[in-house]
Amino acid sequence: MAGPCCKSTLPFSVFKRTLSAPPRGPVTTSRPLLSWGRRSERGTQEGWWAARPPALKTGLSYRRPVFLCFSCQESMSESLRTCYLYLNQTSRSFAAVIQALDGELRHAVCIFYLVLRALDTVEDDMTIPLDKKVPLLHNFNTFLYQEDWRFTESQEKDRQVLEDFPTISLEFRNLGQEYRDVIFDICHCMGVGMAEFLEKKVGSMKEWDKYCHYVAGLVGIGLSRLFSASQLEDPEVGRATDLANSMGLFLQKTNIIRDYLEDQKEGRAFWPKEAWSQFAARLEDFAQPQHLDSALSCLNLLVTDALRHVPDVISYLSRLRNQSVFNFCAIPQVMAIATLSACYNNPQVFQGVVKIRKGQAVTLMMQATSMGAVRVIISQYIQEIRQKVSPTDPTQDRTLQILDSIRDKNLSQDPLPSRVSSLSPVYLSAAMLLAALSWQYLSATTGQNSTGNMQGH
Repeated sequence: MAGPCCKSTLPFSVFKRTLSAPPRGPVTTSRPLLSWGRRSERGTQEGWWAARPPALKTGLSYRRPVFLCFSCQESMSESLRTCYLYLNQTSRSFAAVIQALDGELRHAVCIFYLVLRALDTVEDDMTIPLDKKVPLLHNFNTFLYQEDWRFTESQEKDRQVLEDFPTISLEFRNLGQEYRDVIFDICHCMGVGMAEFLEKKVGSMKEWDKYCHYVAGLVGIGLSRLFSASQLEDPEVGRATDLANSMGLFLQKTNIIRDYLEDQKEGRAFWPKEAWSQFAARLEDFAQPQHLDSALSCLNLLVTDALRHVPDVISYLSRLRNQSVFNFCAIPQVMAIATLSACYNNPQVFQGVVKIRKGQAVTLMMQATSMGAVRVIISQYIQEIRQKVSPTDPTQDRTLQILDSIRDKNLSQDPLPSRVSSLSPVYLSAAMLLAALSWQYLSATTGQNSTGNMQGH
């Protein structure tokens, strides 16, 4: 099987709502990602959906690890090398996973990531007045075909992707038409959806699904269409939009659930009112010790709602054929279910940061390279959650019902069995190398993350 770089095989991470990135000055990462969605770059699940770049200077003195081989880098245009530099500056594990994708798909996903990163930077910038921000979001996809368009008024840490947008848009226009059509369409849909939620909070559970669709489900749909456009995956993968949407929603909801306390401290609210209003007069009440029982009841309700997407996750992963694509998709999903297991009925969600251990994350990265292994991992965490279900929890029956449906789906054989069923020695070595690199990087950033959000995707 062809490797991600040239002919060699190298090691193979949302977007919650704020593709987070390190602040200016010493490079630190403020949040990790479960989904490649606007919230995706938070937490350890960073591989499927996005992150936000730090301010970049000419002649950067700091560079994150680059996983492309030297011959690949030398053959790139200067503008494409710059795009990969931005990718490595804005993401931790996500950069590695993208650069391990096979063939031209790697470049398409890199540009897709940066385009959505720029779009999210506009949405997150609270200094841009609404009468200017809304048109920017609505029309952002059209800027891809405007050679000189850039935005220099942002005050966000990651404003470089807007200030140097001509470099990104140039490489977008260098992509094949089949890739450009996907990125252009998803960018437009996401911009419109972001604008819709600028001035309204997430109220009903349906609105929660809709919000997560805009910021993460669309990313899953776009990625799936890119996979199929590359011909590395069957056309059916790109057409299965419901399954792809569920992939994004699962990651996004996991990020939102886990980041309750951080969002409260920053004045943001993403837990749906329909859920929390059953247990408290105000969402912020859950952070008070006297409201812990109510807080846990709401937490468990939302975890249960997120878990209902897991059967779709299993179906989606079962359809994948290409090893690099499978790794790219499976790793953040198993990290998400591990994170949900850690969050379920856990008071720490309201008192601090809940995250999976570095060693646990590396183990999951090494293991989640075949459908059989993913099924085992899912079974493990489903059993963990089941053991935590309290007989007095208001959502107990619904939780057990969902867990049973996941178990049944996990034991069933999907109509399109995955060809990613076993690891060759080459891919096992690649996975071990990635795990080693990830461990080294996570260890190096432990001190930085202790003061920030570890969602470093």
